[in-house]
Amino acid sequence: MMRYAVKQIFGLALLWGAALVAAGTWRWPAVWGYVGLVGLGQLATGLLLARHRPELLVERSGAAGGSKGYDVPLAVVMAYTPVFMVIAAGLQLRSGASMATPWGWWALAAAVGLGSTSLTLWAMLSNPFFSPVVRIQSERGHAVAHAGPYRYVRHPGCAGAIAFALASPGLLGSTWALAIAALAVVNAVLRTALEDRVLQSELPGYAAFCGQVRYRLVPGVW
Repeated sequence: MMRYAVKQIFGLALLWGAALVAAGTWRWPAVWGYVGLVGLGQLATGLLLARHRPELLVERSGAAGGSKGYDVPLAVVMAYTPVFMVIAAGLQLRSGASMATPWGWWALAAAVGLGSTSLTLWAMLSNPFFSPVVRIQSERGHAVAHAGPYRYVRHPGCAGAIAFALASPGLLGSTWALAIAALAVVNAVLRTALEDRVLQSELPGYAAFCGQVRYRLVPGVW
């Protein structure tokens, strides 16, 4: 649990430091709100997992092995997408380009950001095997998750990550960050497809689950 906490604190410090270095100033209200939202999500996740899913704190601390080699770089890209976002936005701010976001669009982005964080947390609380990397957790009796958002899509965690990536440019007021959001969506879709293939071939009961829940990320779409 301590390892998990240190990991989250380091990630938040890296996010804030990357924003300051890229922008060259701390007078950037939008990034304060963005870092605050990320930190709030980390705090809520840590507290709720400690209460309801303490085994996931161990799993998500990175202490376990056996992950699929191809997934590690994809997982790193997904985990550090907010850092890439603030770097792109900070460089845009440093360049002197306009970064004004209409209040309505910012409010919509904030709602999507909060909703995506809540979706990911709901998936964690519903799935005792919610690992940050693709691996079959045989030592923990890995089984298919059917509850919560898994009743609607097979990979709600990736769906939440995509939604947060799409909300980030609006929260930061940055058009440059849109390129990072597009890359993040491609990365998440690729990771979802590869993970789904592994689970269908290696996790007992998952192929039948695919027959019950047809869609991977978006109901009625894919």
